[in-house]
Amino acid sequence: MNPNTELKAKFDPIPFSRPVLGVEEEQAVLEVLRSGWLTTGKVTSAFEAEFAAYCEVPIALAVNSATAGLHLALEALGVGPGDVCAVPTYTFTSTGEVVRYLGADLVFVDCLPNSPNLDLDHLERLLAKQKVKVVLPVHLAGEPVDWPRLAALQARHGFYIVEDAAHVFPTRCDQGLYGTLGDIGVYSFYANKNMTTGEGGMIVTRNREWAARMKVMRLHGIDRDAFERFTSTKASWEYAVVAPGYKYNLTDIASAIGREQLKKADGFWKQRQNLVKAYLSLLHRTEGLALPPWREDHAWHVFSVLLPLEVARDEVVRTLTEAGIGISVHYIPLHRMPYWKSTYSLQGKDFPEAEARFARTLSLPLYPALTMAQVERVCQVFLKAIGRP
Repeated sequence: MNPNTELKAKFDPIPFSRPVLGVEEEQAVLEVLRSGWLTTGKVTSAFEAEFAAYCEVPIALAVNSATAGLHLALEALGVGPGDVCAVPTYTFTSTGEVVRYLGADLVFVDCLPNSPNLDLDHLERLLAKQKVKVVLPVHLAGEPVDWPRLAALQARHGFYIVEDAAHVFPTRCDQGLYGTLGDIGVYSFYANKNMTTGEGGMIVTRNREWAARMKVMRLHGIDRDAFERFTSTKASWEYAVVAPGYKYNLTDIASAIGREQLKKADGFWKQRQNLVKAYLSLLHRTEGLALPPWREDHAWHVFSVLLPLEVARDEVVRTLTEAGIGISVHYIPLHRMPYWKSTYSLQGKDFPEAEARFARTLSLPLYPALTMAQVERVCQVFLKAIGRP
């Protein structure tokens, strides 16, 4: 590398996340554009079939976001006013908001002391006090929840499980792919995920009755989807509205990207694993810094660390930002958000582990196109920012 190139590489911005798209995705999108059919059609049907085969489930339904998928899942399970769903406080708001869409209520579960995932001991105490219809576990940052323990609680208390699998694709355990283990699972294809369609998501289930309901409700409650209506010999205008549905379908343009991304997902995940190993190697001896433990079944959607107790996060953020390095925080717990806090009279003292984690957490850049040289630069600047050069 010549000096000018080396200097440029040293000071080039490193974004927090960036999708990895190639000529295959470009060509797939061009084929859809030239076909004349842009919305949900045969390309989306093919994407669903390929995704279902990958996940080894009979049914996959493409939607325009994971939030839409979670909403459809709860609606199909009959969630409504008077029902209660259990949601981790340490998650993005979409996991909780879909419960309120349907007029149901929430109970919030603290996270573990050594993990962002929900504390199943806390969940068990809540289950002993009240009837919970659905539990929505989140495999946060790509770290799988303790599935055997959660399944045992389900067997004892009889709730449904809707997996918020937005972060965990494409990892698996002995029982199968995470996201396919509960009653219904929902994946995200947002731009920063391991595979992307820009915006989008996928629902998976083995229950055909729930799938039929979700398929109807994702497109206005109409009993015939658009592609079938306009390619059938039966008149396209003949259809029945059987329920007040939603507008949650995924386009063929997005699905074309998704089909190509699905082919690369395993490779993307392996690249993430290699980058995380580099982070762990460079940071593991840092005094006071808590790192996520290595797990082979971790999807590594994000790489979050816990700062030393005496370090001010705002100063670290400022230093990294000034150096052109993107960072984020995953997440501000729901009990701290004005809507959730006021609606359910939530207090930080009831979620001590989430409070402690939020105070110290910081997520560093991680995506398949990140280079080892960039990881080294991130670590160099980060260590200096926390006073551990």
